[in-house]
Parts: sequence; C-alpha cells; structure tokens
Amino acid sequence: MEALVLLVRDLLRMPELRLRAVVGEEWFERRVTGVYGTELPNPARYLSGGELVLSGLLWLRSADACEVFARALAERGAAALAASAADVGELPEALLAACRRHRVPLLEVPADLSFAAITGRVALELAAERVGDAGALLGHHRRLLTVVADGGGVEELITAGAAELRAPCRVLATTGHVVAGPPLPDPAGLVREFFQAERLPKVVRRTTVLPIAERGGSRLAAWLLVVDGDRVHDEVAAELASLVAVERARVVQGRGIANRAAGPLLREVLSGTGDLANRVAAVGWDPTEPLRVLAASASDGRTGPVAALLAEVLAPIAPHALVGAVGAEVWAVAPSGAAWVEAVRSGLRTAAPGLGSTRVAVGVSSPAPAAGLRGAAAEATRARRLGERRPGRTSVVAGEEIAFHQLLLAGVPEELRASLRRRVLGPVLDYDAEHGSDLVGTLRVFLDRGGSWTLAAAELHVHVNTLRYRVGRVAELLGADLSDFAVRVDLYLALQAG
Repeated sequence: MEALVLLVRDLLRMPELRLRAVVGEEWFERRVTGVYGTELPNPARYLSGGELVLSGLLWLRSADACEVFARALAERGAAALAASAADVGELPEALLAACRRHRVPLLEVPADLSFAAITGRVALELAAERVGDAGALLGHHRRLLTVVADGGGVEELITAGAAELRAPCRVLATTGHVVAGPPLPDPAGLVREFFQAERLPKVVRRTTVLPIAERGGSRLAAWLLVVDGDRVHDEVAAELASLVAVERARVVQGRGIANRAAGPLLREVLSGTGDLANRVAAVGWDPTEPLRVLAASASDGRTGPVAALLAEVLAPIAPHALVGAVGAEVWAVAPSGAAWVEAVRSGLRTAAPGLGSTRVAVGVSSPAPAAGLRGAAAEATRARRLGERRPGRTSVVAGEEIAFHQLLLAGVPEELRASLRRRVLGPVLDYDAEHGSDLVGTLRVFLDRGGSWTLAAAELHVHVNTLRYRVGRVAELLGADLSDFAVRVDLYLALQAG
C-alpha cells in the first residue's frame, strides 16, 4: 500500500473547500505538512517549511509589502499561500506578480469560507497521512524481514530493498569492492568522497550512503549501503541498513569460525615447527598449489582494525583466506591468484582516507607451496619492513618486486644496518660532514651506473676528470681498491642500508 501524501493539488480537489488556483500550477506537486494562519507582514520566523499559509491580507499596504511577504514564504519553504480577498476586494496584481517571481503557489479562498474549515480539513488529511505512513513502513519492514527470515543473503536483501525503495541499491565495502547489487562506476572514488563528507546519511554523487558496521566493529572495514538518489525514504533505507548489518554480522562470524584454523597454521609457520603440508591440507587447500603470506602492521600498534580491513581487502580475491594476529603483526595466508598484489594495493589505497593518522604497511610474499611457507613468511616480513620505510598512508610491497639485496637488508635490524653503514663508509661520512661535500652521493651515482665514468659524470653534470678525482678521494679515505668487485658490493650494500 502506498503511503498517503498531501499535495497542494489535492487541496483543489476537495469540493467543500472550493479553492481556486491563481498562480503556480507547475508547483502544485509540493507537499503540505501543516497549516499556519497569519496577518504578519513578514512571517518568516514562524515557518519551518511545508506549510499551507492562510492569510486575509490585512498586512497589505503596498506592492512592496507583497514582495516582502512572498519572499518570506519562499525562503522558508512554505508549500503555498491560500489568501482571501474578502477585505481587499480582489487579489491584487502585485501579490500575483510577487508569488510568480518567488515561485509561491497562490490559491484564492472563497469569501464565505472560514479558515477554520480549511485548517480542520487539512488536519484530517495529515492525520490520515501519518497513519498511512506508519502502515506503509510496517509493510516495508515485514517484506524485508521476510527475506532475512527465509535465509536470503545480502544479494537477495539488496534486491528486495531496491524494490521497496524503488531505486537501485548496492552494498559497498570501504575497500571499493561491490559486495551486493549491480556494478557501480568508480566505487573507489565514491568511498573516498564518503570518508570526506561530514553528515549522515551522506549524499555522495547523487546517491544516499549509510554506513553499516557490526557493534564494536571498525568503521574502517565497514560496509556502505548506497541508494541511488538524494531524496530517499529515510525510514526504509535505515531499516534496510539495519538488516544488512545483521547479514554482515553473519559474514564476520563466518570468517571468525574459518579463521580458527589460522592460529595453529600461522604459529607453525612462524615457529618453524610442525608439518606444514598436513596443516595446509587440514585447512582444505592443496599443499602443492601456490600460496601467499601477508604480513601487516599499523603505526599505532592496533591489530584488530587492520585484521578486519585485511579480511575485507582479501574477500573478493581470496574469499577463503586465513587472517589472524600474532603479537603486533597481522598475518594472512591465502591461495595465490592473478593480479593478486595489485588488488591488495588498490583495496588498501581506497580505504586509506578512513585511516586517519594511522599508517598501514603490508608485505606480500612470492607464491610458494606449503613446504615453502616459512620462507614466504620471512620474505613477507622483510617486504613489510621495507614498506614501513616508504611514504604514504598505506604501503604494499611484494617480494617479487624488490631486489634480492633489499630483501636481505630488510631482515637486518635497523641498529645493525646503521652500524654496518658506519663501519664501511665512516671516513667518507665524516669527510662530507666536515667539508660540506657529497662524496657519498658521488659514490652512489658511480655505483648505480655500474662504474661507468661517462654515464656517472653525465648524471652528475661534471667532467670525467672531476669524477675521477672524487672517486679517487673516496678510495683514499677508505683505503680500498674500488676496482675490486667485492669492495664495490660492500659499498653498494652500505649505501642501501642508509
């Protein structure tokens, strides 16, 4: 049953009122929410919007007075003006002109009709409207609840919600993944704009967006209910959001049950004990198929929100991933797939505006079978440490994307890296500090260009002889032969350790 709504045009269809349309038939679709009678020249302060304003025009003294009165009604959002000409003879042209100018519908009240009759009739209609709204809302609620009671999932619930709201609906993860509903152009952009908006429900790109998160959950890993249109039925949308939240709680609970296997597997991977092939088989995976290990950390040390976010990121690409926290790190193990790393990077980048000042770094191992998971975990850890040193709110570093020496250096504690750098380059670092030179920079370019005098000199914008002098000075300070390949390797690693 459709909810009853009283519009201006409905007033003209009430034979007992005998109202006559004078101005603004194109605006007669406006909704009437109340009645207000006034003889004040400027009633703006007493209007809140949607009123049918009744007036005998006792305030009318001049054309300017019509302008002030009509402008006040327009600015406050009055639905229409119903005026009686009983005391002024006929509705003045200045009033008609002012109402046209300010887009205020104008109705004429018969001289023998009391304002009390109009007020009483409108009050009856509004009372019926409230009853109708309540009945319609109850109908929406029952139909949506039936979907949940029948075991329908998020997709079925969104389909039913779209029918009730008469608008396309979607459930969107804050990682940009469309959980349910039709595809959405640029979902990542919509999520970013959602995090930037301030009020709820938020209107983003002509859609109404309501957040959905389980009680006590992180808004960072929340879902979003997206309804097309910026004027939706708030009560029905809120009801749909609450039911989607129930379905989300089921999904999160299901993940929690599945992730009970994550703890034992991760502990055996990190401790170096146990039969990993059997443990992987117990999870339901083929021990010979490639897996990836993810290691993640947050700058504020909170693992709960990061684990929830990582589970949401992995949901569309690895729905059976195991995610768990061990100490101050969050770990995940999942079957590898196409475009896997880029999907993780994209999901985290989309959710980044919701992180606030927190930084999240993720290291992703290369694909490895069950027997190679311990090495994959070590690789993921080293990749994560490299990510922590990179700028940005989120950083995803994949093992196969970085050089072997970088992975080795990432596994060395920071204090030890600094000590090794000082031991190898100390005299040059001291010389630069004392003389304001940059022999370290010259050495870096020289080694980066494979020891080519021509290429390095061109990049440094110096003559080859100048470069030879500077490199010779480095060799003299270090007491080393820079033509020796092993010496060059040590110097290169020391430069990378900084």
